[in-house]
Amino acid sequence: MNFSNSTTDKTEKLKDNKLLANQWESIDWTQVKKYVNRLQTRIAKATVKGDRNKTKRLQYLLTHSFYAKAYAVKKVTTNKGKNTSGVDKKLWSTSASKMKATIKLTDKHYTTNPLRRVYISKKDRRKKRPLGIPTMYDRAMQTLYSLALEPIAEVTGDNISFGFRKGRSAKDACEQIFNVLARNCSPTWILEGDIKGCFDNINHEWLMKNIPMDRMIMKQFLKSGFIYKGELFPTDKGSPQGGAISSLYANMTLDGLENLIQDNYHRNSKGNIENHYRAKTKVNLIRYADDFIITAKTKEIAEEVKNLVSSFLKTRGLTLSDEKTNITHIDNGFDFLGWNFRKFKGKLIVKPSKDSIKSMIQKCSNIILKEGKAMSQSEIIRRLNLIIRGWTNYHRHVVASHTFSYINNTIYLLLKQWAKHRHPNKNSWWRLNKYWHEKNGKRWLFSSGKYSLINLRRIEIIRHTKLQISKNPFTDKDYFERRKLHLKLLFAARNG
Repeated sequence: MNFSNSTTDKTEKLKDNKLLANQWESIDWTQVKKYVNRLQTRIAKATVKGDRNKTKRLQYLLTHSFYAKAYAVKKVTTNKGKNTSGVDKKLWSTSASKMKATIKLTDKHYTTNPLRRVYISKKDRRKKRPLGIPTMYDRAMQTLYSLALEPIAEVTGDNISFGFRKGRSAKDACEQIFNVLARNCSPTWILEGDIKGCFDNINHEWLMKNIPMDRMIMKQFLKSGFIYKGELFPTDKGSPQGGAISSLYANMTLDGLENLIQDNYHRNSKGNIENHYRAKTKVNLIRYADDFIITAKTKEIAEEVKNLVSSFLKTRGLTLSDEKTNITHIDNGFDFLGWNFRKFKGKLIVKPSKDSIKSMIQKCSNIILKEGKAMSQSEIIRRLNLIIRGWTNYHRHVVASHTFSYINNTIYLLLKQWAKHRHPNKNSWWRLNKYWHEKNGKRWLFSSGKYSLINLRRIEIIRHTKLQISKNPFTDKDYFERRKLHLKLLFAARNG
């Protein structure tokens, strides 16, 4: 064996890796984002004008540019799934591997790997949802092509769609529902729509005909198959949850529901939208990903809309879930995106749903009574604050003061149990004085050194600023930047 050649090869490989690492670390990410965003804006503007040839050329330019490839790799290696590998068990954890991946990212002779199939529990814990995990390379390819598809999806998408879209959130959907239902003359019947296995059942032929992207690449994404327990299964329908481009496919599949409603309930004989026709039936649609609600003046109209939507979905390979699709009166209320919407004596009240409250308390209970047995007080405070801050920020724009107070009391009782478990032979006053202190003039704070548990009773309710739903994040950048800054300053001022 020639040890000198082996040593030389290793030395050269180390040099190459160092060079690649230096190249990756020297990338100006501000310039990368500007370049990608500029091309995306051009794609959006070409789509608005209806210039398909220009749109295709710009899409090609974006998917074959070094900056877009680097940006796709960066997104894949910095998101939550960066430590989850596909069937090849490869991860891009070093700067050299990221740079190497960027150079190799190409559509020439591209063949996707099968997905790694795993099952995760749903919220009710009784059922499991299939999740398809692509390899890092396939994830980067999907992210790259989603960068070119997203501007088109934003231009052609429904105005009342709020899920998985740039500059939009569940709070915007909540505010839209409030504006539709809050008045005395508002509709009183609600169709709660839930699509059965939306991601898993989308018709491939429909996608291939209607999604404006490279057909060969798209076919690879859709027909990749998946491996479960060592066996390869084909994918004849659906776009698996876990893919970077799947949410775009799902949104674009359901886009058109708004036009369906308008064509049947809002337009006059000349095809123009008139408030008279809208007020006659009071049919309005609000959608977040594959969950949606449709309002109606009467139960009969709601039933009619349900049949209309079912026909629309059928052409795309989708069906409504019988057990989760309901028609409800507003006085009985309904849950949507973790909130409960209900009218009491003609006044619409929006508050956190019972399921959301239950889930929040369960998470806190697990941290305090199960995982917390071996934790320090500081670590428990840190873990709880992460959950409390995220949950309250999501709900603090609705009628939630009473709920915050209830959860605060529940957490206090759980912490008392934790303290009693730690010190079973001490009395309650001793335990209170050890773990609850006065800090910054505020009494009875569960605190340890510099860490203090958030008091939910002191969280102020902030009304969410309504989104102008006709605005586009690529062609109306100034509006979204101003809105983002306004929301940030508002929260900063209220949080002190």
